[in-house]
Amino acid sequence: MNDLSSEERELAGLVREFADTVVAPQSYEADRTHTLSMDVVRQMGEIGLFGLPFPEEYGGQGGDYFALCLAIEALGRVDQSIAITLEAGVSLGAMPIFRFGTEEQKQEYLPDLLSGHALAGFGLTEPEAGSDAGATRTTAREDGGEWVIDGTKQFITNSGTPITRFVTVTAVTGQQDGRKEISTIIVPNGTPGFTVEPAYDKVGWNASDTHPLTLDGVRVPQENLLGVRGEGFRNFLSILDEGRIAIAALATGAAEGCLEEATRYAQSRTVFGAALSTRQNAQFTLARMAARVHTARLAWHHAARLRDAGESFAVASAIAKLVAGEAAMDNARDATQILGGNGFMNEFTAARHYRDSKILEIGEGTTEVQLLVIARALGVA
Repeated sequence: MNDLSSEERELAGLVREFADTVVAPQSYEADRTHTLSMDVVRQMGEIGLFGLPFPEEYGGQGGDYFALCLAIEALGRVDQSIAITLEAGVSLGAMPIFRFGTEEQKQEYLPDLLSGHALAGFGLTEPEAGSDAGATRTTAREDGGEWVIDGTKQFITNSGTPITRFVTVTAVTGQQDGRKEISTIIVPNGTPGFTVEPAYDKVGWNASDTHPLTLDGVRVPQENLLGVRGEGFRNFLSILDEGRIAIAALATGAAEGCLEEATRYAQSRTVFGAALSTRQNAQFTLARMAARVHTARLAWHHAARLRDAGESFAVASAIAKLVAGEAAMDNARDATQILGGNGFMNEFTAARHYRDSKILEIGEGTTEVQLLVIARALGVA
């Protein structure tokens, strides 16, 4: 991390210590019980993690997106569920309000979101729609100064915690040039007709709060429209470009966590009278794991620097997510192999990373979507 400023190194060290002393000790039990620790979330808010990339006028830390990603990487080393809680809380919860909200919406929602006193979700994905905007079936119609919303959403992070304040949903609000007009609307939790269904039984990210949602005749004021009518999906795609950098940082942290545990184990495990780390096969495996971490970190650093400099970063973010997601999955597999039977036991971090890391090749744009973005930039798609 030689490219970091002194302030960035200090932040990375602070969050790394927080991850090791506060997050890691509770990770196994949280995973086993499928429970998001609200105490950990509270402490994350107290040290300012949710407000990192936002101006001080709204209660933020006045930092940038790179700073947020440094924190997410540090958390991702020890607990992906906690890391995704921060990533989604900022990228999908607070950032749409900051980027597209009215001043009134910013003043109403951002202080609690940036302090960690509240969380919010973003309802894009549906049973038959995600990246395919044309397949969106959730609808919102105007009636007496209100939006009336009907539909379903799935895989929505931070949508059912005790401090979830609202979910911003995408909905069809009409037609534009023969295509569906997609808008985004803020739906407060507890609104009649808005049901947060029971949490999913997931393969990984067990301590992350994730629910399907049902909207049945949900009525909210017209001023709950977020951004310009008809630009909801376009706005979300820009949010997704940023989110891919953060997911790449999370994946880099996971890949590093696997490397660290595999290295410790190889040095301490005796096989036929010698440490496993003396075997060339183990040495080469660890070396490849280290190379993946290095490459993934370079990729997300580059994308985040472009984003913060106001330059085009969509392709760089796609490359970062592609490279880092695959690094996390590959390192999880290799770490599990080095740990042997212990790698199959959930109390070991490598085992949890093995289950958790697959979603890094799926969430916020699958590997195939990243490849398509890159191919289009090459002019071959």
